[in-house]
Amino acid sequence: MSAAPATLLTTLVGSYPVPAWLRAAPSREGLLDATSVVLALQQRLGIELLTDGELSRFDVNHPETNGMIEYFVRPLGGVRSAVTRTDVARFAAQPHLGFRVRPAGVVTGELDEGTLDLVGAYRTARSLAPGPLKFTVTSPYMLARTLLDEHYGDLRTLALAIAEVLAAQVREIDADVLQVDEANVPGRPEDASLAAEVINTVLAAAPGAPAVHLCFGNYGGQRVQRGRMHELYPFFAALHADHVVLEAARHDTEDLKILGELANLRFGIGVIDVKDTQVETADQVAARIERAVSWLGSPERIAYVHPDCGFWVLPRSVADAKIAALVTGRNRYLGR
Repeated sequence: MSAAPATLLTTLVGSYPVPAWLRAAPSREGLLDATSVVLALQQRLGIELLTDGELSRFDVNHPETNGMIEYFVRPLGGVRSAVTRTDVARFAAQPHLGFRVRPAGVVTGELDEGTLDLVGAYRTARSLAPGPLKFTVTSPYMLARTLLDEHYGDLRTLALAIAEVLAAQVREIDADVLQVDEANVPGRPEDASLAAEVINTVLAAAPGAPAVHLCFGNYGGQRVQRGRMHELYPFFAALHADHVVLEAARHDTEDLKILGELANLRFGIGVIDVKDTQVETADQVAARIERAVSWLGSPERIAYVHPDCGFWVLPRSVADAKIAALVTGRNRYLGR
């Protein structure tokens, strides 16, 4: 193996399986307890940069809602969350929206933060976290594409309005890493410039290290977007991020070699496959790290190693075993 840095940090991408007991009896107290458990579990297993498992997005009154989308858009002022049959038909008639059947909401006026409170969610997680913390928000580009717009009349204007709302709250979130999650532009690389512009608006507001998680989809353990990494080169090149968090455990290795040409970025490298319940060995993880170093040319260009995506689709027992494998594999690579 090539020479390894003295430290190669581990983290999770964001989500963790919601404990069954919280879903069965959702309550504010139970949510706080579950968040404490998830944070303590990561620390015990050796994860250096913790996440709250995105449990801050769990709605105890509506546990069925989508935490990546509805959590962010439904509380906004200017968005109607009650979606009619006519709204669904109008949304479905728009081109390039086959990834979603129903809009997450309908934009009826100028957007404002409404009751969205990311700052409060972060402060709760920060008060429970026993170490450095990552906080995640969904990309304004992705959120804009899930909405039926009856006000702005232009995707860029709508996405920028969402970005400004998010940025105003992100300015008060002093997480060690602020990560913007984008799972839509891989399927529409022609929107690379727009997506980067609005994401950069949020990244610029982050007091801590700004990061972007680029995902090809993880719905029911399936890859949704069919794009290729090399098609996203303009998107990567335009980002004002400390690092980009990528899925690499299951990705075409030839397609990922383009990363070495992006001198403006460091990378988070996925070395745990979240679309498979088989738990990796330490040797497998170490080999994936070594492979990534060969693409990038230097281990210093790896900001973190982590799973390919969030763990929300996996059973807790499998997720926990994969977290342990991540740490032991990193340690194997470092020669510990």
